[in-house]
Amino acid sequence: MNTRSFSFRLLAWYTCLLTCIFVLLCALLYLDLSRFLEHNVEQSQVRRAHQITDTFLATIGKTGPSYVAGQAKALYEPEISDRFVRITQANGPIIYASGMPKDGSFDPAEVPAFPPVSSRESFHRVKLSNGKTLVIAALNYHGPGKTSYVVESGALLDPAELNHLVLQLLIGLPVAVVIITVGGYILVRRALTPVERITRAAEQITQHNLSERLPVSRTGDELERLSISLNRMIARLDDAFQNSKRFVADASHELRTPLTILRGELETLIENARLDPEVRERATSMFEETVRLTRIVEQLFTLSRLDAGEAQAEWSRFDLAGLAKTTAEQMSLLAEDKNITIACDAGQAVVVEGDAARLKQVVVNLLDNAIKYTQSGGAVQLHVRRANGHAILEVEDNGVGIPSEALPHVFERFYRVDQIRSGEFEGAGLGLSIAKSICSAHGAEIEATSVPRKGSCFRVTLPLSKN
Repeated sequence: MNTRSFSFRLLAWYTCLLTCIFVLLCALLYLDLSRFLEHNVEQSQVRRAHQITDTFLATIGKTGPSYVAGQAKALYEPEISDRFVRITQANGPIIYASGMPKDGSFDPAEVPAFPPVSSRESFHRVKLSNGKTLVIAALNYHGPGKTSYVVESGALLDPAELNHLVLQLLIGLPVAVVIITVGGYILVRRALTPVERITRAAEQITQHNLSERLPVSRTGDELERLSISLNRMIARLDDAFQNSKRFVADASHELRTPLTILRGELETLIENARLDPEVRERATSMFEETVRLTRIVEQLFTLSRLDAGEAQAEWSRFDLAGLAKTTAEQMSLLAEDKNITIACDAGQAVVVEGDAARLKQVVVNLLDNAIKYTQSGGAVQLHVRRANGHAILEVEDNGVGIPSEALPHVFERFYRVDQIRSGEFEGAGLGLSIAKSICSAHGAEIEATSVPRKGSCFRVTLPLSKN
């Protein structure tokens, strides 16, 4: 996945947000459970302290301190139950103090004496040398004869439950992150599915099918409004493109008749023997420009007919190799005038489907282009072969080549490289555009590669006939 894409950033934000929420909830759960366990320990120790005061200290005036100490040891057995119990007369001697617990988990001698407080209950936490924490509830009791006693009952905080919770959270967190990520990925993909459908539909729309429209998801949100806006834009482009095609078709059609008449009149004028030589020279120049203008108009008319889908009207099966070989022989006369050789490598039959006349025009345009931009004494090679279920036609020359910055634009209408605009070569920049339009109508791809001052290669990839 592209880390700079919108889907990745959305997934990252979603995963990070839910992970942070999960971690926060885990921390709150840990703190809440920790406080709950401490509160339970405190309350249990308070209850024990109240039991001692209500059971023993209430009658200490009659039974005496020794009886109280004995009963506390006998009934509560703090050494066996790993508890801490201490009964102290306020500002007086210790009546009873529990000994070392059986498991040796703490030393009662480390527990300091807590002075009596005015409140009835107080809580203390003692950090022991072994790192454990002892929670002590101290109860201030006023016995008979205005004698005060402090009853302390304590127990260790058991970290087992907290440790178990931490272990579960440590195991659950990566699992939760994986689930969050996978779930987020699925949600993002499902949320962006309409966008992908729009993208695929948009990629299929070309100048030949501007009547197609993008799918609209009836969700009532920004995505629906975007689809509707794009469809309206495509409709406006379709109208503009149709108007442009109609203008080119009408203009080229209307110009053909006056140009034909003008060409005939100039030709008649030039053939007049009584014409002044200077006038004949100017008339000849006008005639050449008229011929050039007629060629441009014919090319524009051809493009308009291709845009109208004429190339798909009369399809048939034919041998592209034979067509290329015949065309190369016909173009060899033009090449001989510049002392250029044309070599044709088309020995094996390559059967395709399409308009043979239009595909021949592609071969003619490519060969004419190669001859035009190859110096005297150069060579042009024509190859036709099969490869991976396609017919490959290549026209390669060793001419002036095409600059790398111009390659992406050579098939655009009226585009001419700067060095060509200088007038060294004639042309209106429509030949390759016509070839491109014919190839598009046949579902073919045409591409160009070139090295300046070493030559160019034009390749046409056409599907083979399925029959």
